[in-house]
Amino acid sequence: MTNATSALRTSVTIDELVASAQELSLAGRWPRALRLLDSAVPDDPADRARLARAAAEVALESDWFTGSDIAGPRLETAAELLPEGDWDLGFAQLRHTYGRLLVVDGALRLGPEGKDPEVLAGLRRQARDLRDGAPDEVRGGWTSMYLGLITDNLFADLAAAPAHYTAALAAGESGPDPLLAREALRHLGMHDHDGGNHERALERWRRATALGAGAGLVAGTLSQQLLLAVVARATGDEAGARALATEVARWAGAVGAGRLHTQASGFLDGTDPTAAPPVREEPVGQHVGGEAGGQPGV
Repeated sequence: MTNATSALRTSVTIDELVASAQELSLAGRWPRALRLLDSAVPDDPADRARLARAAAEVALESDWFTGSDIAGPRLETAAELLPEGDWDLGFAQLRHTYGRLLVVDGALRLGPEGKDPEVLAGLRRQARDLRDGAPDEVRGGWTSMYLGLITDNLFADLAAAPAHYTAALAAGESGPDPLLAREALRHLGMHDHDGGNHERALERWRRATALGAGAGLVAGTLSQQLLLAVVARATGDEAGARALATEVARWAGAVGAGRLHTQASGFLDGTDPTAAPPVREEPVGQHVGGEAGGQPGV
């Protein structure tokens, strides 16, 4: 693999290049990660396809946290280079479709209202097929995670979703994949919080925060800290809640996580970021139910 942006030719393995871009993405350096991937010009078509897929995955993260809209073209490019049926591309496409279905008329809308039932059913079938055909336990766990998100946030079947998150947690812990375990704990804690079990939610959310930080997930760790502020407010510690949310807002603004900055600022104004948004009134990015894919997702 050579770097074509300089007269000085350097060599790096494809594994190291992709891993470096992924770590930059976790750190919230999405433009830098994309520039790194775009700067490489491998001779092997399989390597070019792998880099295109990695770039699409970085673009998905950027879209979620910053509100950019760059993943679509990246996914199309990857699809042209990868063999039909590539599992990882299929999962990235699933994530992209899920994110787009959260929005109706430019606003976040949870549940099935205003959405084509056949499209929703097709997405759930796709998730089940990916889970059943996953090449390993961890990737199967990620599709279980998305089955939970689809069930929760697109079908509004709140009773059925936790079983998918529990399966994802088991895969993340036995894999091990700390980001998958973090994501599952985040959403299981959301159901605890909604059910009034703040002690259990706090336990899960504290663990999720530590797992995200340990994996280098900058914006996701900040969003997790905002959930800790939610628990503080719910249990009567308003001063602690405001102190934590103030720092989350400050840090989110500094790293360019615009959606999270809006959420934290709304929390300081009295908005519960875990509440379902009012229909057609709340702009995208006001719900912090969780991320998925390490990664964004309500």
